[in-house]
Formats: sequence, structure tokens, C-alpha cells
Amino acid sequence: MSPTHDSTSDVTRAVLSYFLRHPQAADTLEGVARWRLLEEAVQRTTAETDAALGWLVSAGFLCRVAVTGNAPVYCLAEDRRAEAERFLGLPDGSPQSNSGSAG
Repeated sequence: MSPTHDSTSDVTRAVLSYFLRHPQAADTLEGVARWRLLEEAVQRTTAETDAALGWLVSAGFLCRVAVTGNAPVYCLAEDRRAEAERFLGLPDGSPQSNSGSAG
């Protein structure tokens, strides 16, 4: 029996790849669509966030701290706080500028 669907489509390959990685998996059409959408959203969001973090570090708003044996950690560059607030258009003395001092 010859497949009538485009066997080279990204969706087809992603679904087959999932079942190859999880040979015990079984799901409905809706279930497969749901995990595919979730997986794609996570990958897209991760890529977008990585790009945003890279830009914020290069702009000096965030610091990237290497952690031995773990992924790097990002934090606010305190010396650039005022510039970061101006970049976001926040008013002076906004709650954002004091959020780290309350606990």
C-alpha cells in the first residue's frame, strides 16, 4: 500500500520520529496533535527566549553567569537598571524598579 500523504513533510517526519523515539506510545489523532503543538510551542518559545536573552546580554541589561556543570544563569545587570527601565518606558520610581527589594 503506497502512502498518499506527502511523506517528506515536516509533520509526517516529526510524527514518525516521535513514535520511533517512543515505541510504546499510542494516542488518538487529537492526542498526537496536542503533543505536537505543545512540543512545537516549547521549541519555538525556547528559541525566541534564547534570542531575547542573547540580545539583552549583548545590550548589557542582563548578565550571563556560567555555572560549572549546569546551564548558565541570567540576572539583571544592576548597574544598568535605570537604562533598562527607560528602555521599557517605565516611569521613575515604578514598582518594577523596587521589585527586588521586597520579599
